[in-house]
Amino acid sequence: MNRADAICLFGVIVFFTPFFIFKPLTSFYWDFNTHHPYIMAFIKFFLLAPFGEMLGLRILKGVYHEKGFGLLPRALVWGFLGISLKMAFDIFAHGAPAMLINMGMNIPTDILLQPLSLLKVFVTFTIGATLNLFYAPMLMVTHKITDEHIRDTGGSLKGFFSPMKFGERMANLNWRIQWNFTFTRAIPFFWIPAQTLNFLLPDEYRILVAAIYSIVLGILLAFVSMKS
Repeated sequence: MNRADAICLFGVIVFFTPFFIFKPLTSFYWDFNTHHPYIMAFIKFFLLAPFGEMLGLRILKGVYHEKGFGLLPRALVWGFLGISLKMAFDIFAHGAPAMLINMGMNIPTDILLQPLSLLKVFVTFTIGATLNLFYAPMLMVTHKITDEHIRDTGGSLKGFFSPMKFGERMANLNWRIQWNFTFTRAIPFFWIPAQTLNFLLPDEYRILVAAIYSIVLGILLAFVSMKS
């Protein structure tokens, strides 16, 4: 552990400790989280997901930040991806059980609120599978395209808001890596099981856990970059 690692660890401790020590702050967090879930989704991903990318940079290059990294543009992208993920959670948490009911299965409408059971695990697996098969590829491709745009425009906010040429960047993606890692490995072997577990939790914890998962994503992408 070098000095930068020690500072990073200290910063993490300083950031999270007040939420465990000061009850008014904790109460404010849960109250705001309940009444403004989409704003909180933005904030959670804005703060936590870029940290995963910083850890990924640390794995790749031994530093947490470098010129052109574009921490603020990355945070903005993740914030809005967090909002889209909250939307997807709401859609699939209701839609997947409804799909099972329409298939003729006897699924209680409040299954996610019931105690742990094999039926509940099956339902959360269905939610995780449909979420990741229909939504996750779009999220990951969008993240990759914006990531390359941020890199190519020097990591500045001004560059970030320049024309993105979305179609051109999509055409130039390394689809071999997307297919061989993201679609056929990461989604079925990590993201579907991870979200299956996530939907076993109460609703108020799911986006926070998903934001923590995004830290894992940053680390995974670093190892993929090393391999490629």
